[in-house]
Amino acid sequence: MAKLEEAVRGVSMEGLTWGASELVPVVYGIKKLRIKVTIVQDLLSLDDLINHHLCAHPVNQFVQSCNVAAELKRVTING
Repeated sequence: MAKLEEAVRGVSMEGLTWGASELVPVVYGIKKLRIKVTIVQDLLSLDDLINHHLCAHPVNQFVQSCNVAAELKRVTING
């Protein structure tokens, strides 16, 4: 699991900040990595992060699937 987290955190680009992580039990001793991420939507899309970086070589050696547990959008109104 350390290699998985290292591979995920190794994805680095403008508008992407990795946060806290934890290993969450799933079933029969299997665990999944839950990790928080902050994305600046003007610079990077969540779909792009998942499809072109987390599910692409070399990270896909460790990542079986990705899902979004929660999404919070911050809206700034000027005026």
